[in-house]
Amino acid sequence: MNLAAVDRYISKVITSESQTFPFPEDTKLKVGVDLGTAYIVIVVLDEKDNPIACEKRAARVLRDGVVVDYVGACSIVKELKAKLEERIGTELTECAIAMPAGTESSVKTHMYVVENSGMRVIRILDEPTAANAIYKITDGAIVDIGGGTTGLAIFKDGKVIRTEDEATGGYHLSLVLAGSMEITLDEAEQIKMNYARHQEILPVIRPVIEKMAAITKKYIDPEETKTVYLCGGTCCMTNIEKIFEKQLGITTVKATDPFLVTPTGIAVNCVPETEQ
Repeated sequence: MNLAAVDRYISKVITSESQTFPFPEDTKLKVGVDLGTAYIVIVVLDEKDNPIACEKRAARVLRDGVVVDYVGACSIVKELKAKLEERIGTELTECAIAMPAGTESSVKTHMYVVENSGMRVIRILDEPTAANAIYKITDGAIVDIGGGTTGLAIFKDGKVIRTEDEATGGYHLSLVLAGSMEITLDEAEQIKMNYARHQEILPVIRPVIEKMAAITKKYIDPEETKTVYLCGGTCCMTNIEKIFEKQLGITTVKATDPFLVTPTGIAVNCVPETEQ
């Protein structure tokens, strides 16, 4: 993985949250919708995967990758889509989505949420595989830690040979932090997102991070997997890769800002599977 190139690319995606980039009139836009436990994100790229615009909103309409507030999820996706269409001046008609591994039974609900906004879902992926559209690894494991789950995909010779997902994510970090500090969940979320307080809270949340590493360790063979690549919002936690590396005994790396890796990878894959 060319980490510097990934960081430059994701930096431009982050910029597209506040700045709309121009694109040729005849380009076919690629849209990725990420229905996450903590955030819903929509990323728009041009057909050459250049970032155009991005919108996100904090939400608690999913739990462990499953929609628990259908009306709320539909409303947020519609809102974000409308904002993007106003920004770029054109209608968004097609998109790709991604699911945590093991939540295949919820695929139709995710599709209904997105299609309720007027977009047609043309591609469905698992989240770590979507992230690999950005990381572009051929061998190793991508671990995507979102708000509700820790999911991984193991790659060998550029192909996915295994996917797994278990229910431990950023939401669980916040629960532990809120209980320890006797504060609300919202207050815990704000503290967790404050990089200046990461060293302060690390002793409290470290056992949960170690559980995420233990989930990963169950499914990887250190003889076969030489590097683990982290992504997902929870991996924004300072030095989380060092904790994983110590627990796994395997080199562990992440992008400087891993939050938008998966949503952007979903957008990159917004083409029919037959065209891949």
